[in-house]
Amino acid sequence: MRKLSWLLLLAVTSVWAVSCNSGKTEAPNLDTVVTDGHPAWILQGNVYEVNIRQYTPEGTFAAFSKHLDRLKEMGVQTLWFMPINPISKVDRKGTLGSYYAVSDYTAINPEYGTLDDWKALVKKAHDLGLKVIIDWVPNHTGADHYWLEKHPDFYVIDSVTKKAAYQFDWTDTRKLNYNNPALADTMIAQMQYWIRETDIDGFRCDVAGEVPDAFWAKAIPELKKLKNIFMLAEADKASIHTAGFDATYAWADFAMLKKVADGSRTANAFDSVVNKVDTTFPANAMRFYFTSNHDENSWNKADYGTMPGDVHAPFAVLTQTMKRSIPMIYSGQEEPHLKKIEFFEKDTIQFGKFARAPFYQKLLNLRKDNAALAANAGFTKLVTDKDAAIYAFVREKDGKKVFVLLNLSKDAQTVTINNALIDGKAKELFTDKAADLKSGTAMSLPAWGYQVYVY
Repeated sequence: MRKLSWLLLLAVTSVWAVSCNSGKTEAPNLDTVVTDGHPAWILQGNVYEVNIRQYTPEGTFAAFSKHLDRLKEMGVQTLWFMPINPISKVDRKGTLGSYYAVSDYTAINPEYGTLDDWKALVKKAHDLGLKVIIDWVPNHTGADHYWLEKHPDFYVIDSVTKKAAYQFDWTDTRKLNYNNPALADTMIAQMQYWIRETDIDGFRCDVAGEVPDAFWAKAIPELKKLKNIFMLAEADKASIHTAGFDATYAWADFAMLKKVADGSRTANAFDSVVNKVDTTFPANAMRFYFTSNHDENSWNKADYGTMPGDVHAPFAVLTQTMKRSIPMIYSGQEEPHLKKIEFFEKDTIQFGKFARAPFYQKLLNLRKDNAALAANAGFTKLVTDKDAAIYAFVREKDGKKVFVLLNLSKDAQTVTINNALIDGKAKELFTDKAADLKSGTAMSLPAWGYQVYVY
């Protein structure tokens, strides 16, 4: 037992290596370190969702690769690619079909390029220091996936038609049956393929909550044996963290923020969803925050309709600085592309101005450089004399501190915060102005105003 403890100590301390030549302590390689149960590299990271079909006129991997340097400069860390697999033709919706009606899990959509093109894109991203995760659709396949002929027992069978069933209104898909152990093993093997063959850094798992937690509890440890990957679940439930996911979608948080944005709820209403997560989710659960994504943009007018104009900025700041947050930016938000992007047809995003890029760059770089904004950093909600309009909090970690002050209302506000946590000399992120902050001093914000103070 004593020998085992000593070996364990050696394993832990080996993360920090001391150079014999310089005597300096070298930082650990975050690609291999696990912190609070998660890949350490994602804790101060971010995610940028890539819609390959719509990103360029060509809609290919090669054409998108020309944007990598720009995205790196903006501060993007992790690229999430919407499904890169071929799309089924049977029961296809629209001309090009849904990205999420996959016809082959281990093939590349030929519209995007070849497997070699994909590998080249991943390598170029990695060479720039970027991470790459892919969208995985485990709940269902497209309506002409080869499993329907070769493995019909992989599917849920409709009791009336005696054919493979679809779920909800997803008529172009067929629901998979995870009561079949052979399906589970095959799905794991096909996920492993992308790690082994193309060196990706994780998966965003579509409607992951519709797949049994037991599958994830089996699959995720097997996947993480291959690489220190990041697992993101499109689900908003606590149990899926226990099953092994690093982060879940903050759907309830987003829904409440939309209500605050349209004035139907006040800023302090957001506390209810935050408190629910704190009391029902594991302490180390990370949450995926956004102001738009492919679904919300195409079907619900986010963010150009739900948080239009100046309304967008304070909510974007919140997603980037909130406790537990892994923040996301959708393709075109940095432009901003202020329209619905078609889902089943070609609808190229128009880039050119990148008007929001400097705004995002400041937030992304602050998060990368300041431990106080790590997903696992401390969080203190601040009481103000205008809590119906103002949302304020302090983040702290490793001697770093960031104070966030947001006006989530359509009216200008003068607010007082009586809390010594804000005391001290700081610099405001967006204006670069120095400030000597003191508890009890009145602070003014315009409608939808925001201030981020770095100590």
